[in-house]
Amino acid sequence: MREALEGSQAIARAVAACKPDVVAAYPITPQTHIVENLSKLVAEGDLRTEFVSVESEFSAASVVLGAAVTGARAYTATASQGVLLMSEVLFNIAGLRVPLVMNIANRAVGAPLSIWNDQSDSMAVRDAGWIQLYAADNQEAVDSTIQAFRISELTELPVMVCMDGFVLTHTLEVIDMPDQRAVDAFLPPFVFSRALDVADPRSIGTLVDPGYFAEMRHSHHSAMHKAIQVIEDVDAEFDGIFGRKSGGLLTVEGTKDARVGILAMGSTIGTLHTGMQHFADDAGQARLIKLRTFRPFPAAALRKAVEGLDKLIVIDRAISPGLGGIVGTEVAAVLASLPDAPQVFNYALGLGGRDIPETIYNRLMQAVQEPEAPRFAVFDADMDKLPPEDR
Repeated sequence: MREALEGSQAIARAVAACKPDVVAAYPITPQTHIVENLSKLVAEGDLRTEFVSVESEFSAASVVLGAAVTGARAYTATASQGVLLMSEVLFNIAGLRVPLVMNIANRAVGAPLSIWNDQSDSMAVRDAGWIQLYAADNQEAVDSTIQAFRISELTELPVMVCMDGFVLTHTLEVIDMPDQRAVDAFLPPFVFSRALDVADPRSIGTLVDPGYFAEMRHSHHSAMHKAIQVIEDVDAEFDGIFGRKSGGLLTVEGTKDARVGILAMGSTIGTLHTGMQHFADDAGQARLIKLRTFRPFPAAALRKAVEGLDKLIVIDRAISPGLGGIVGTEVAAVLASLPDAPQVFNYALGLGGRDIPETIYNRLMQAVQEPEAPRFAVFDADMDKLPPEDR
């Protein structure tokens, strides 16, 4: 049924449709409305779950970890500093191969303090071993959250669904909310083969000495690679039931003969799409690549997506100080082995919630035509605001 819903409200209803056994809730802007709406669904009797109000994000992650290892379908959500506070547990959840789902309402990490959107929080834990999916709009956020439970339970890997804070979480959008019977058909009851049972006591997360630690990490790495096919299969299965896809690993839009490509994640895709419609005649046609799956990184799919391109603009919503863009660096590394790899131009946009206008499309397209175009830049930074020594 199509309804006008705030992104956070829609996510709460999507989570409820997946029938979690345990929800751990600690509010932090701009994630707060997700757990508030889940709490309301519980209070009104529309969601039967163990709703645990915890004292910190570290506790929230610990509660869902404990619940999931007993065979419960578990869920939590967080943002920004909350991601960092629970980071120790995030590594444990992934390393123990525990299936559960978490939404991140992407927000800048301080200092300086910012409550606005960029993707520095989820990027800070990109190596924790979680599958990471990024939503371009609220429909994708809803559908990806439902898919995340299926992906997680098939792979025994945790999944975080990242959606831009405020830009999506607090924005009203017409959303096709999945029917409960269809969700039930898509998502069978959760059965965890390694669930702990008091009748058959076992340990989980015990000490591993150097004789086995490398093998454990290799096994985790291998499982992430195998998840690539699962992500694509689940998206196709979702399409078969609901009549739409969320983008699998990545999607490509634009003409095949385009010589310039633009790659981005999250809500920036919508801005670029509109800009391309308005300014393509003046700035030229680009191939728009929406990277939905950042972990595991879809290297083979990306190499195919850039075939024929001379230049590739990669947009980052976070940077690694002293290196540059995070996504751009990884993209360049993945494409380096191609004999005809496009030149990669890596630009950081929208840091700390800086507005990204539709005109960014033609500005980017024009910038890479300059002979001295920088390979990395904070594209919308005002150098006049910086002291001379920092310019």
